[in-house]
Amino acid sequence: MAALVAYRNLFRAAKIAFEGDARVLSEAHNQIRSKFRENAALPPSDPAVQPAIQHAEEVASFLRQNVVQGKKEKDGVYRLRIHEETERGDNDTVKIGGGKTVKIDGKTCADR
Repeated sequence: MAALVAYRNLFRAAKIAFEGDARVLSEAHNQIRSKFRENAALPPSDPAVQPAIQHAEEVASFLRQNVVQGKKEKDGVYRLRIHEETERGDNDTVKIGGGKTVKIDGKTCADR
């Protein structure tokens, strides 16, 4: 059941991320189907099932929050299609490894 939920979430996330781009959306759907078919024969008790479902959920989340489409306009400017689920961060802070946060202050970085 969890695999079906993850499968549907991936399809929905792809629809959000690639809306208006039929070619890319179709290829995303083909990739999703292909990857799920690879693991279709696994029994639910197989230890590889849960990590595969978790990976699918992470990919769906990434597609929803981090993929933004850009389209080049006639004036040479790119217009981005940012939707309500797009993650928006601020440029004042940057997270680095180890859970540390660094505040960007001009040309210098100082630990917070």
